[in-house]
Amino acid sequence: MPEGFARRLSENIGRAVLGKADAIELTIVTLIASGHLLIEDRPGVGKTLLASALARSLSLPFQRVQCTSDLLPADILGAEIYQPTTGELTFRPGPVFTSVLVADELNRTPPRTQSALLQCMAEGTVSVDRETRELPEPFFVIATQNPSRSAGTYPLPESQLDRFLMRISLGAPDAETERAIVARGDGHRGLAALEPVASADDVLAAQRAAREVHVEPEIDAYIVELARHTREHSDLRSGVSTRGAQALHRAAQARAWFHGRDYVVPDDVRRLLPPVFGHRIGMRGDLPTIQATLEEMLAAVGAPD
Repeated sequence: MPEGFARRLSENIGRAVLGKADAIELTIVTLIASGHLLIEDRPGVGKTLLASALARSLSLPFQRVQCTSDLLPADILGAEIYQPTTGELTFRPGPVFTSVLVADELNRTPPRTQSALLQCMAEGTVSVDRETRELPEPFFVIATQNPSRSAGTYPLPESQLDRFLMRISLGAPDAETERAIVARGDGHRGLAALEPVASADDVLAAQRAAREVHVEPEIDAYIVELARHTREHSDLRSGVSTRGAQALHRAAQARAWFHGRDYVVPDDVRRLLPPVFGHRIGMRGDLPTIQATLEEMLAAVGAPD
């Protein structure tokens, strides 16, 4: 049952990540939609904790890469290593050869290394020394980054941003939740206690089922109209591409499945517009936040009945 998979995963992650039910849902929806997730926020709000809690909740291999200014592409992808005893080159897989990859503080590593993830995220393959290798299924990247104004950061290129299905922000907890977090002490103790509650087969079955969720033509027309509106908006430097519209379609299917439906409703699209479109548009000058601009679009573009 979809409710069973979603509920088990949500509740398990929620044992380690307090007060972030919406962020947990969007993380799971991204996984179900076969996408990748970017979590952007200031240090200390639980970005890495959320990513690690999902990885530990799945009985899947996972790797964590701490991104730094001296990280090389080979440190992520792997490289051919010379074996002096045999005189041959042997490929040593990098941490990307896993099912769940947590790339922590991705925008602290230079663009050349950032782009090393691009083919992996887009195609599920790695090309090293003219040989292409398949990555396991499922393959899910969760990257965290600090706000671009933070010192020592390299803004992600647009081509890289577009490979993330969603970008979310956690924000500060409310007072009650913050008291509970402080009283608990080290949040990673709760993380260590998490047990896997879903398998690779569960994830793959959920992804297949989500792709079968019905989307009425009127819903797709609504998605396209929203995407076109971003291209025509005078306050935006760049609009959402057709690939971005496809991403919203997939995410809406996954959200419907998450909530136990086999059909998409307009509210799925409305709820997902900010995390799916937000990192795909550029703002001009000193203008309202992206969130406010997207809310204006939702008000301007009529939803189907």
